[in-house]
Amino acid sequence: MYVGHGCRINRCGKFYPENLQHPSHILHNDDDIINGAHPENPKVQILSMKRMPNGAQERFRLLLSDGKWSSSFAMLATQLNNKVANGEIANNCVIQMNRYVCNTVQNNKKVLIILDLTILQTAEEVGGKIGEPVMYDPNKNPQQESAPAAPRVTPLAAPTGDAPQRNPLAQRNVPNATTASPARTPAGGNVHPISLLTPYQNKWTIRARVTHKSDLRTWSNSRGTGKLFSMDLLDESGEIRATAFNEQVDKYMDMIEVNKVYFISGCTLKTANKQYSNLNNDYEMTFNKMTEVIPCHEASDIPTMQFNFVPLDQLESLEKDNIIDIIGVCKEALDVVSLTAKSSGKELRKRDVQLVDDTNREVRLTIWGNAAENFDGTQQPVLAVKGAKLSDFNGRSLSLLSSSTLQINPDIREAHKLKGWFDNGGNTAETINLSNQRGGSSAGMGSNFKTFSEAKLENLGSGDQADYYTTKASVVLIRKENCLYSACPSDGCNKKVVDMNNGLYRCEKCNREYDSFNWRLMLSANLADISDNQWVTVFQDQAEMLLGTTSSELGFMRENNPDNFQNIFTDSAFKNFSFKLRVKMETYNDESRLKTTVVACSPLEPKEYNRRLISEIKQMSGQA
Repeated sequence: MYVGHGCRINRCGKFYPENLQHPSHILHNDDDIINGAHPENPKVQILSMKRMPNGAQERFRLLLSDGKWSSSFAMLATQLNNKVANGEIANNCVIQMNRYVCNTVQNNKKVLIILDLTILQTAEEVGGKIGEPVMYDPNKNPQQESAPAAPRVTPLAAPTGDAPQRNPLAQRNVPNATTASPARTPAGGNVHPISLLTPYQNKWTIRARVTHKSDLRTWSNSRGTGKLFSMDLLDESGEIRATAFNEQVDKYMDMIEVNKVYFISGCTLKTANKQYSNLNNDYEMTFNKMTEVIPCHEASDIPTMQFNFVPLDQLESLEKDNIIDIIGVCKEALDVVSLTAKSSGKELRKRDVQLVDDTNREVRLTIWGNAAENFDGTQQPVLAVKGAKLSDFNGRSLSLLSSSTLQINPDIREAHKLKGWFDNGGNTAETINLSNQRGGSSAGMGSNFKTFSEAKLENLGSGDQADYYTTKASVVLIRKENCLYSACPSDGCNKKVVDMNNGLYRCEKCNREYDSFNWRLMLSANLADISDNQWVTVFQDQAEMLLGTTSSELGFMRENNPDNFQNIFTDSAFKNFSFKLRVKMETYNDESRLKTTVVACSPLEPKEYNRRLISEIKQMSGQA
């Protein structure tokens, strides 16, 4: 079957470069697409469509024509079903196939699957069937039978005006796709481009570079426990994410290394979850027992990383939770702080850095774990991040995910350009801080700073959502009574245990008894600034920061050294801290009261606080 750009389709639904002088000799030519050719953007007419129910998702089988031959061995990918529903794809319309693949199905049959297409002319514009196409008979040998005479092709309706008539099925010469030498798999087959992978294929091998590899993660729920790691793969055509679970983790975790190239085959493909990935691919891969990974030692032509940077001045126009690539100069790096995750109860370490770019915008980026502890921002490096999560918590802010990739001073054009701008005046330019608004979890002076009286005048916390603000305050009083409680020792639980008076302690949440417990802190403290005072609740990590000791040490003092226990609270009074506070109106026993909780705290940094005062003085004097 011939297609409009100089190709034909055979009984398997595959397209072949056309030899215009001997068209009937092409089906078994050594240079056909079965042997590696893949014509670009063939144009065909859809003569008819048949709906084929397939469980919860219906499919459409197509009868295609190029004006001379027709074939019914074609299917529409399910992501294009909406084009049928809204009438874009209809009988007799002419399409250009932008992406397609020929797959083997049951009984060794082949089917052409159209993955992406462009409507060149609607059914109304075409007006009917083009030419007199003949159904291609798979049982006949085209070398033994002469091909039917080429029918006269009915011209398509011309556009209005003086534009010439255009037939989208008109033939044109294209280079043979097999002239280039494609990469070969270890078994001698062709390497499949990542951009053409679909769940409808069952035999393929890709050759890709690992651009990112996550740490090992574990989970535990009612269905059991498990472990996983994920990686980002890149070749010349595109990117895709792959995830390995349990047995595959044991097999490949230590083998696969970042920036190395591998042949990978036998994975399961499914629709990608765009909430956790910004890779430009509709699918993602999962390793299974059929998966094979073989190192490739000759792959210098595969790129190392692909970025799609978003300038900082565009962040405010994007929806929150977007996963984006950003680049900026580290203008300032705060100290590492600890906090406890609400969902798991695990202790986390993070560092906030201020990024700035040549749009004169700056934004806060949060780095987690080992990357936060090892980060050195003293030389103001350029940071390039692939896959940062955008938040509207505290204006606009960014955070690294487990799937994110952070590169420091990368050797790319954008980084050199940005560093040159920063060193030649950008470091002193006036900038707009996109993170200097409501919300956030940093205790720094740049985060929506308010006094207690200002927060009360603005009625923060009285709305449907909690409000956050930062303040500088002194500790006036901490209540010693009920400041400690005995907690479940299991990882991530921290619920109060019941003393069974037999040497065991019972956790109702875990439904278990233990022979020990952990001390946990929950303080009630009174803070004061120049305008007012406020009672706040302080939990474990922030409480240890205020007291300058750990909960286990404090529990030991209470039991064995009451004087030292008392001195800890006495010494903590009248010290200055930067506090990030959460305020929310809560109702208990039909009585509403404002609850203020310390989200983060850190010892007051005079330099940072003075910068805040100078900025306020300039604003009041009209200099800012």
